[in-house]
Amino acid sequence: MDMRRLGRTGLSIAPLVFGGNVFGWTADEKTSFALLDAFFDAGFNAIDTADAYSSWVPGNTGGESETIIGNWLKHSRRARDEAVIITKVGSEMGPDQKGLSRRWILQAVEQSLRRLQTDYIDLYLSHWPDPDTPYEETLAAYDELLTEGKVRAIGASNLDAAQLRGALDVAATKALPRYDVLQPEYNLYDRASYDGPLRNLCMAEDIGVITYFSLARGFLSGKYRSHKDLEGSARGGGVEKYLDGRGMRILGVLDEIAEEIGAKQAEIALAWIIAREGVTAPIASATNLAQLASLMRSAELKLSDEAVRRLNEVSE
Repeated sequence: MDMRRLGRTGLSIAPLVFGGNVFGWTADEKTSFALLDAFFDAGFNAIDTADAYSSWVPGNTGGESETIIGNWLKHSRRARDEAVIITKVGSEMGPDQKGLSRRWILQAVEQSLRRLQTDYIDLYLSHWPDPDTPYEETLAAYDELLTEGKVRAIGASNLDAAQLRGALDVAATKALPRYDVLQPEYNLYDRASYDGPLRNLCMAEDIGVITYFSLARGFLSGKYRSHKDLEGSARGGGVEKYLDGRGMRILGVLDEIAEEIGAKQAEIALAWIIAREGVTAPIASATNLAQLASLMRSAELKLSDEAVRRLNEVSE
């Protein structure tokens, strides 16, 4: 497996990260174990989750995904250092349990470590910007966790270029650890928020980039082409916005390339991100072994310059 250096973190990851948002939602524990075993057996090594996953499911309170990953780590025969565990803090977990204050970070990390059944988190991310907490307070809290060895590296999700620049400047001025990884929303349809100043900043500052919603909530798999296709889908509500002329044009080019090279649309959409300068790896989720096998093929799929050009043009 071709491992990729993740910015300045000292971590190396395979070019595809497993999205643990499905654990405790559309994948039960038994299925999750089978998926993780297959993923790691194929040479991949990174799992992305968050403390709040999957609180949106009726009956869940958050922490379900971390708990399943922790149970897998415990029951798997793999050494802990074979897995790069990425989790996040900041989403609401209950009354007065959200944001990026020192108080909540130091409390939340202990809860995540307990659920994950591990002594350390490889990469700890600020899930959302917190306008009520200064960068200095947040980064100082992370400094404590890094010094104690409870976290190996830090990063942030959902920051724009100005916010990331501000956090980097505070880190430099106050001699605090900086965000070495960014996790933005990015795919063939949703390019505007990352391409441009934010991507340029990440490349200039050698920041690792792991993209989420890399398949546009499943739309780029090609299975959602009309509102009727959304009926009964757990992700249907989030896919509806892609059913416009632009979305159909992108699917049209994916269909053409899929026919030409004998690959699936999702594999091509992920391969485009994997080949994109300024991206370390996309996150993608699967709920069965057949889906997972297809997603993993994207890491070996090399698109021609012509195919990349067509995808760039239709998605600009």
